[in-house]
Amino acid sequence: MSQEAFIYSFVARGTMILAEYTEFTGNFPAIAAQCLQRLTAANNRFTYNCDHHTFNFLVEDGYAYCVVAKDAVGKQVSLAFLERMKSDFKKRYGGGKADTAVAKSLNKEFGPIMKEHMKYIIEHAEEIEKLLKVKAQVSEVKSIMLENIDKAIDRGESLTTLADKTESLRDQVNPIFDVELDLDFIRIKFHIIVFSSGTSLQEPRDENPS
Repeated sequence: MSQEAFIYSFVARGTMILAEYTEFTGNFPAIAAQCLQRLTAANNRFTYNCDHHTFNFLVEDGYAYCVVAKDAVGKQVSLAFLERMKSDFKKRYGGGKADTAVAKSLNKEFGPIMKEHMKYIIEHAEEIEKLLKVKAQVSEVKSIMLENIDKAIDRGESLTTLADKTESLRDQVNPIFDVELDLDFIRIKFHIIVFSSGTSLQEPRDENPS
């Protein structure tokens, strides 16, 4: 993917832009600022299309993160950049400097960091798209699996049969993600046991969340 895939980015508190970065000239900062004025305060994600570019926003806890990308860049790749930038920004400034910073006062500090995040996401765009695609497929498989397990329980199928079906479906998922998916399938097996026995229990917690 071209290094010019990402055109412009900013972080704002409310409607005040605290840091921005671009290496290009054009009217995209003005358009992005207009979009910022129209965003709702609720946590959400938004994408606007304009003149073969996408204006992507992530709004969370009173802050807005934006990246302008060429329309050839997948929406999920742009959102991956926003999530990465948000995490770094909160780690550096959350609960302190970010709450009192004035307009564009963080350009010098955070601008180069935004550039590095752009570079990283662009260089790993293909891997990110593949990973997000697999995660979406896994989520779909899990939903279908749980639905089918509930139906099987209603039909009175044995616990052993249901567990075997769970293992069979797990084996169909890309082996590269087996470690990541282990806990998901443990939860599904737990679902089988609890609902087959009629026991009322809480699902075990993941002590090592990703």
